[in-house]
Amino acid sequence: MPTTTVQPATVLFRQPWIRSAGFDGLWILGPPFLALLIVAGLPATYRASGQMPVLAWVGLVVLIDVAHVYSTLFRTYLDPVRRRRFRHLLWVVPLSYYVAGVVLHQAGSLWFWRVLAYAAVFHFIRQQYGFLRLYSRQETARTDHRLLDQVVIYAATLYPVLWWHLAPTRNFNWFIYGDFVQLDWPLGRQLLTVLYVGLLGLYLLKEVWRWQTTRQLNLPRNLLVLGTAASWYVGIVLFNGDLAFTLLNVVAHGIPYLALIWTTSQPTPAPSSEPSGISRRWWQGRYGVGLFLGLLFGLAYLEEGIWDGLVWREHAPVFGWFQQLPAVTNSIWLSLLVPLLALPQATHYVLDGFIWRRGA
Repeated sequence: MPTTTVQPATVLFRQPWIRSAGFDGLWILGPPFLALLIVAGLPATYRASGQMPVLAWVGLVVLIDVAHVYSTLFRTYLDPVRRRRFRHLLWVVPLSYYVAGVVLHQAGSLWFWRVLAYAAVFHFIRQQYGFLRLYSRQETARTDHRLLDQVVIYAATLYPVLWWHLAPTRNFNWFIYGDFVQLDWPLGRQLLTVLYVGLLGLYLLKEVWRWQTTRQLNLPRNLLVLGTAASWYVGIVLFNGDLAFTLLNVVAHGIPYLALIWTTSQPTPAPSSEPSGISRRWWQGRYGVGLFLGLLFGLAYLEEGIWDGLVWREHAPVFGWFQQLPAVTNSIWLSLLVPLLALPQATHYVLDGFIWRRGA
């Protein structure tokens, strides 16, 4: 009598979307590719110069970059659960930063902006690592494969930043001219490139091997790695233009962060007899998205208007009313004012390291 061999059932691999394929693809994974398409269509002068149209600056810096900073409010100060959980942190962080910022600025404004710039870079890099963890949460991968994923996502961001440090003729800065420590070292750039290409090659071989052995392809994780590597390389290494860099840097970082804040702030379904407290929050009603973005845009415009009126004086047509404010030039007053105006940004960088931890 012939025997029948029973094959083990194939485990269905589900893509680890944060919310859904459509939402993640459009708002979290798609922005870097959208930015790349826009940069590809820019006139050559904007890909290789320090020129930045005013409308582009408003859209990218004010309405995305600065606005995304304030979105942290929805996961901290405006969230009653996390406000209680982090009640000490929410006061200690801004107060500590302000004191440190005043001391740094009094030592020299460049020191203040340099420390803030490196904090921002760390924040941007860690966001990509955080998304990698989210998109790898359901994988049963080997330890060395997980380690390679982490090394590659860090390399995708660190390689362009280190290359920038070794190529000082960039037409863009993070905050102000000279905020990064720079040294012209062509050999160092070449060595970094060889190492980076090697890591990307290992990652590709790992993914091919995984597909051949498991028939599983983690689509969002691979799109995240590809989008991160492409946008950071094109914006910093390939092109040398302020608009190209800002567009790729801000869109690829700010829009996914806003989307993550929005989707994780949505109420979880609860029985009608036990309504969830979060479902009563004002930004989650019928007009929630409009209220959410409206508040962020308003706060961002207000902050940048005060910056422009008191300190920068660079965009008078955009912030006309704020030009009535007195320009502050005294070094002591600036040491007290500048850290205060930068307080939302610095607080955002620090709190972001706590509010996304498991169980937070």
